[in-house]
Amino acid sequence: MSAETASAASPSEGYRRYALGLLLTVYVFNFLDRQILTILNPAISRDLQLSDGALGFLAGPVFALFYTTAGIPIARWADIGVRRSIIALALFVWSAMTALSGLAQNLGHIAFARLGVGLGEAGGTPPAHSIISDLFPPERRASALSTYALGVSIGGALGLLLGGWLEEWIGWRWTFAAVGLPGIALALVVRLTLREPPRTHAASRASMLEGFTFMAKRRSFVHMASGAALLAFSGYGTGAFSAVFLERVHHLSTGEVGSWLGGIALGAGALGTWLGGALSDRFGRADARWYLGLPAIAALLSLPFSALYYLWPEGRTAIVLSAPASVFGIMYLGPTFAMTQGLVRPEMRALASAVLLFVINAIGLGLGPLFVGLLSDAITPRFGVDAIRYASLATAVVSTIWAAAHYALGTRTLREELRAVA
Repeated sequence: MSAETASAASPSEGYRRYALGLLLTVYVFNFLDRQILTILNPAISRDLQLSDGALGFLAGPVFALFYTTAGIPIARWADIGVRRSIIALALFVWSAMTALSGLAQNLGHIAFARLGVGLGEAGGTPPAHSIISDLFPPERRASALSTYALGVSIGGALGLLLGGWLEEWIGWRWTFAAVGLPGIALALVVRLTLREPPRTHAASRASMLEGFTFMAKRRSFVHMASGAALLAFSGYGTGAFSAVFLERVHHLSTGEVGSWLGGIALGAGALGTWLGGALSDRFGRADARWYLGLPAIAALLSLPFSALYYLWPEGRTAIVLSAPASVFGIMYLGPTFAMTQGLVRPEMRALASAVLLFVINAIGLGLGPLFVGLLSDAITPRFGVDAIRYASLATAVVSTIWAAAHYALGTRTLREELRAVA
């Protein structure tokens, strides 16, 4: 048994499950607080008189500014500091700033609150990835990280479902408070009950520059990060306007949109996240290239269903037809997270996670919603209310094909670079 495997095996199986479940719950709150803006966008737009470009600015660059830039120094801290305390503090900050978003009176106010949410959420995932990688041995890591990544689907679904109905019942301002305040209590639970696991490496001696250089020289990591960023560009960009598209083009109510999209995200999204990790672990035992080959195939399989969603003439049927796209489109998460941890030395794990998230979110979250919003504004004179339909479809098609090419290219050097790290 390797030192890494022995160290990861030391916690009891029961505690492993508890820790993973608690970190998953934190990640659910992470995406709930992030996604809530999507379903509230139409109401915020009406109340504050904001254009599609302004909504894209809020969902993209404003949130991504601190989320991306703060993530790397926080990850460096997590590689040598107490990770449970970092997660608890981050959760407290983003939950409090989500609650404060309801006090906004103009674009500047809500932008400031979203900056705070982004700053807090920057400290959530890198230390969590590092803890999970210390708790689980390499052969179980993709499945464990895929379980953690279920927070994307569950949190996103709850954000859409709860946000849609709460907005109709209590308004968008109180909705922010209702979803933000419980996270403050959860931060205390994390600090008091999550144990700092034994690290599978001594205190880090690798500098940040050394870590960046190490990752930049891994061609498979560069291609994988590029592919993930492009899939995020499509996902975040089109997702930010899902409620706008369904309300504007198909005339569905906010509550109905939240229910439909939340159900799809919870069912299809969670299934795709789990399948990505389970299938890549299964096939990857025989050939590690499946960890990048599977996301490439899944991305291409999502495209026909994305086209059906945007082009179908009736809204409710269109949402149902989009379910396979939700399954295939998110299968990249588990394999990508696992290979990010596998392609670097143990003392660089949190930093590697932060670098991956920086690339994904700077391109995907920072630019995706803004691009779709500005493109929609630009073509509105020609297409009218259908502008958001065609802006979203064009973004999804180009980004997904480009992403699949990067993942396919990454398979060429993956096995060699994994052996070099091992």
